[in-house]
Amino acid sequence: MERMDAGRGNGLGPADPPGEVADADAVRRRGVRRMKGIATGFLAVATVVYVLAKWLGSGGWAGYVAAAAEAGMVGALADWFAVTALFRHPLGVPIPHTAIIKTKKDALGESLGDFVGENFLSAAVVRTRLRAVGIGSRLGGWLAEPANAGRVTEQAAAALRGVLTVLRDADVQAVVGEAVTRRAEAQEVGPGLGTMLERVVADGGHRRMVDLVCVRARDWLVEHGDSVMSAVQDGAPGWTPRFVDRKVGERVYKELLRFVTEMRDSPEHPARGAVDRFLGDFATELQTDPDTRERVERLKKDLLERPEVQELIASVWGAVRGMVVAAAEDEQSELRRRTRASLLSLGARLATDEGLRAKMDSWLEDAATYVVTTYRDEITSLISDTVAGWDADQTSEKIEAHVGRDLQFIRINGTVVGALAGLVIYTVSRAVGG
Repeated sequence: MERMDAGRGNGLGPADPPGEVADADAVRRRGVRRMKGIATGFLAVATVVYVLAKWLGSGGWAGYVAAAAEAGMVGALADWFAVTALFRHPLGVPIPHTAIIKTKKDALGESLGDFVGENFLSAAVVRTRLRAVGIGSRLGGWLAEPANAGRVTEQAAAALRGVLTVLRDADVQAVVGEAVTRRAEAQEVGPGLGTMLERVVADGGHRRMVDLVCVRARDWLVEHGDSVMSAVQDGAPGWTPRFVDRKVGERVYKELLRFVTEMRDSPEHPARGAVDRFLGDFATELQTDPDTRERVERLKKDLLERPEVQELIASVWGAVRGMVVAAAEDEQSELRRRTRASLLSLGARLATDEGLRAKMDSWLEDAATYVVTTYRDEITSLISDTVAGWDADQTSEKIEAHVGRDLQFIRINGTVVGALAGLVIYTVSRAVGG
């Protein structure tokens, strides 16, 4: 009979299971005890009937009853032995090949792991099952509902906020700074800058900048005319008369102002053409001239090593983090609105576009197949290792609590079928023997 110890755990591990699991196990154990009593009752009835039949004599109908009862007793005892041998040694006698679950627990765990791996974790089974489920179609119909799209957006925003909260700013800033610096150092910028400058010059995009420089230069000359003339006069030789220096200063200022004004007002001014040629030549040198490219690389390295640049790169993370967190928390933010709209659009497309559904199903099948085939050994070893870590006695009791009630029907059937078989055999033997 099953042992009930109030101080012993009902689970497979060293600790007792939670309350609901323990209550369920207790219900199962009571059911097993009840069915054991019924099966034993069948054996007891067969025994009493056999004794009474033998007491009444072996002739006539009593012989038939005795033969049936005797065969029922044999069947009941044989099936009792078979069922009991699964979980413990019958009558405590260590008969070979009994207490199978206790003694073969580890082998059963390995067999269970192999069974799961071969029949549930194979690529063909996974693909067939996923194809039958039709995840793409179901997901499309589910996401097409605004409430569901909003729920996914809300959960994604909460997850994003959680991730950004957990991450340490200093660590992320260091990683971002190192990644940006390493990528910038590894990539030569000269040819790329040259190609970009060449396209800008070809499209005339630099002309607005030249216009701006001309306008600002003329405004500066108008505002600081006295300073320009004073600078020219101060740079004159000491032996020249002061009125000559003043005339020269005025002349230089007027010529500068005239030059800048003409350059500002005339798109075809020769100086503008010189700027175009200079920029075009510089773009070509950035792409082809080794000396120019080397100087650009040295300049790039010097800039990257400056503390101000490193601080700027590191501060980018703080700005991005704050912006993303604020957008994730605001239900009406552009980020969340676009996310909801994208999910609704994806759901509608999945619901109507057969090609997209097939592509998504294929992606999911490939991903699931990769995970299953790559980690199948780890999954099956988790089963076998877990079973190996269970206590043998508790494992046997736990399994008996789950399947023992059904196994008692074997004993009942053994009693009934044995009695019928004994009756048939006795009847045939009597008929043949005359």
